[in-house]
Amino acid sequence: MYKLFFNLVFKRLDPEKAHHLAFFWIRLASSIPGLRSLMAAALAPRDPKLRTNALGLDLPGPFGLAAGFDKNAVGIDGLTMLGFDYVEIGTVTAQAQPGNPTPRLFRLIEDRALINRMGFNNEGSAAVAARLAARPKSSKAVVGVNIGKTKVVPEAEAVGDYVTSTERLARHADYFVVNVSSPNTPGLRNLQAVDQLRPLLSAVRQTLDAQTLDATGHVPLLVKIAPDLADADIDAVADLALELRLDGIIATNTTIGRAGLRTDAAKVEAIGAGGLSGAPLKARADEVLERLYARTEGRITLVAVGGIETAEDAWRRILAGASLVQGYSAFIYEGPFWCRRIHKGLSALLAASPYATLGDAVGAAARR
Repeated sequence: MYKLFFNLVFKRLDPEKAHHLAFFWIRLASSIPGLRSLMAAALAPRDPKLRTNALGLDLPGPFGLAAGFDKNAVGIDGLTMLGFDYVEIGTVTAQAQPGNPTPRLFRLIEDRALINRMGFNNEGSAAVAARLAARPKSSKAVVGVNIGKTKVVPEAEAVGDYVTSTERLARHADYFVVNVSSPNTPGLRNLQAVDQLRPLLSAVRQTLDAQTLDATGHVPLLVKIAPDLADADIDAVADLALELRLDGIIATNTTIGRAGLRTDAAKVEAIGAGGLSGAPLKARADEVLERLYARTEGRITLVAVGGIETAEDAWRRILAGASLVQGYSAFIYEGPFWCRRIHKGLSALLAASPYATLGDAVGAAARR
């Protein structure tokens, strides 16, 4: 049914307009208590065997929504209604910014992929913090907060920019992510170099502790890296994460690569710059995850994202060392029953495996 609707409606709409329309419907449905309960029961059945403890958090399962879908924390309840076990909001910057000129989101349907050059369009960390603070205390949704650099802030002042967002958002996050890997903010990926990343992560960690230790306690800190890093640079980030005692690494963000696409090359070239996400990212995201797990020897939480479409994709990442998995692009192509299929598939794969829990499965293939 959804695929027919996608072909008849969404496929004919500008991708960004289709996103806003679909997100409006999700938020509307979740705002009606009776409907929200019915939809949650239908779309998000919970298997107790999928319960996951990672980053010190007790989660109903391992499958979350990656940053980028809900940039301003406006639809967390609607997204958990659909079955996401946790929602990562953002990327949020210290200053509000409109992002890059439109059009800036493109579908590569033949590849089940997206290209975006959104440019961290968001309302700014002050507005997002106020919205998160106003959420009902009864909400059980687990929320990750992903922060990035404001475009107009010079690279030399990036640390202060990240610290400002951290100060505002720290008390509203179940976990915190430093995004230094989007290709759509000039100079941002330079911050992945260890000599720049060390002071940035240290400053964010110190600010998180100053803001939260007396109230909410330790807030896990992760860094999100690009798939385009050389292997030696991946090793360096892994070593730094261990040195600074980070809680985790998210692997990976979008890629600037365009190799192996089915979409006509002239169409891809006409789209131009931006980060590629979706199915074409699977192989490299797998490689980065496996390398991180081998380098860190399971001593740090790894969150896998990039090309996850099916329960089998998620299971493969878990066996390779991921405690948590995330998706986004396949949501566009699979629709509202996607989480249900992922959960049912994971339940079946776990039941057919020699492992009693998902935690037992993490890194099993890598340890053989």
